[in-house]
Amino acid sequence: MATVNVNRSNPDQFYRYKMPKIIAKVEGKGNGIKTVIVNMPEIAKSLARPPSYPTKFFGCELGAQTTMDNKNERFIVNGAHDAVRLQDMLDGFIRKFVLCPQCDNPETNLLVFAKKQMISQRCIACGYNGPIDMRHKLTTFILKNPPTSAQNGTTADNKDTPSKKLKEKKSKRKDKENGSSSSPPTSPPQTPCEQNQHDPAGEDDDEDWGDDISEDAVAKRMQELSSGAKGLTLNDDMEKSQEERLEILFKFVKDHVDAGTLEGSDRDIFTEAERLDVRDKATLVLAELLFDRDMIKQIPKYRLFFLRCTHENKKAQKYLLGGFELLVHKYSDELLPKVAHLLKLLYDTDIVEEDVILEWGKKVSKKYVSKEFSQQIHDKASVFLKWLQEAEEEESSSEEEEEEVGIVYDSKARDKLSVEVTAPAVPVKQDGADDGDLDIDDI
Repeated sequence: MATVNVNRSNPDQFYRYKMPKIIAKVEGKGNGIKTVIVNMPEIAKSLARPPSYPTKFFGCELGAQTTMDNKNERFIVNGAHDAVRLQDMLDGFIRKFVLCPQCDNPETNLLVFAKKQMISQRCIACGYNGPIDMRHKLTTFILKNPPTSAQNGTTADNKDTPSKKLKEKKSKRKDKENGSSSSPPTSPPQTPCEQNQHDPAGEDDDEDWGDDISEDAVAKRMQELSSGAKGLTLNDDMEKSQEERLEILFKFVKDHVDAGTLEGSDRDIFTEAERLDVRDKATLVLAELLFDRDMIKQIPKYRLFFLRCTHENKKAQKYLLGGFELLVHKYSDELLPKVAHLLKLLYDTDIVEEDVILEWGKKVSKKYVSKEFSQQIHDKASVFLKWLQEAEEEESSSEEEEEEVGIVYDSKARDKLSVEVTAPAVPVKQDGADDGDLDIDDI
């Protein structure tokens, strides 16, 4: 069976994570036509996800009904669909629900918190733990049909918290001390000599790390406990107010700034903003911590940080302009004369879109600074706003004046092709001059 990389954006032919290519079979006719995904169980096994998830994802994306028969391993999407199209669509599922957003590794598990209506993703490779985007329709299906431990690529033990494991191990040790054993009575306890015959190292297969007090073992236990605590923190944070969540994001970014680890941390900061559900207002935090009086040089430098939040998000762009007003007020001596230049820089770097800037320019607000100072900012920005408005008007007028060109076929002469140009009427000359030539400047 032909295979492809799980992450098809990775062209490495030796990439270790492979999955079978989709095999789609169209059955039926008319209204009863349907597409059977023959090898969906094998694909789902490669992704460590239940086969119902990608099938339902296809249904959501195509607006089609799906039928999932796990017992007979038959997964159907209504309608006729090409295997190539479904393969491309599967890439979207893998990107949203399989690959780690931090390291792009597919070794992830989904953690479903039904009470909180939240789905978290944990990466075994890099330790990332964060929420997935809950805006997709599939998340509703996942909340109602959480994956089992086997479907999630984990064993049943992985569902237990470290504290629960520790209690179980302590309980076992206590039973041993009391002379009881959880093993069947037909299997008597082995002596140390007998144990060593089976295990030369004299160790059990099931590692009881509760007895190991070496530095490595302690560090390992602390890491596992931290992972469990991180999951609990994830839920607690979402119960806090928006102001408190913004404070958490502020501290998160400031820690990167103070530690000098800001470079390359744009994805981590965006993920944290998504986790805290403050993506829109995150631009206010970033503007406060990343910009100062040297803003002209800092806008290109930190462009990617802002683009992650403002791309196709006009709300975030509006909040950024509010943060911009606060910065101009704070460093008024340096930034107030450069307002037009700074706005053009935000526009040129695609951080803020044209229509958002024009809408901002129409109204003087006292939301972030006093109305008087906001008026000063708008006055300084008037040159750029006028240029932007005129450019928009020129573009719209040029589109209206475009000539309509039609190609007409003359049936009398097959080799003759004439082009009709629809243009405004040109006044006829009265002096008898030759008007056969058309001056393009008169159109």
